[in-house]
Amino acid sequence: MEFEGVVYKIMPATKGTSARGDWQRQEVIFELPQEFSRKICVIFFNKESDVARLREGMTCTVSVNIESREYNGKWYTDVRAWRVQPKQEEATAAPAMPDMPPFGEEPQYAAPAAPIAEVDDLPF
Repeated sequence: MEFEGVVYKIMPATKGTSARGDWQRQEVIFELPQEFSRKICVIFFNKESDVARLREGMTCTVSVNIESREYNGKWYTDVRAWRVQPKQEEATAAPAMPDMPPFGEEPQYAAPAAPIAEVDDLPF
């Protein structure tokens, strides 16, 4: 799933060590710019470089996986980011194509000197 949002708040990172090694988890709150704005808490797991590029107020396109799991009769939902792309500003966007020049008159071709003989080279 993908959405476009504005970085509302970057939460402090949580670090730990498991049997697989060191890990880091950081939550970033995104605000969806709509009439009734909503906020989404997105988890960045072992993505320090992605979070380091983010600044509050920055508009980004975020690709996420949403997963729910049950524990002791209660359900918990994670929204985990797997890609974040800063939105290009209009000033840095590719320049627009220039307008085409107006079309001139159709070129005048000279009539052939003699009619071309028709050749029938079909085998049937």
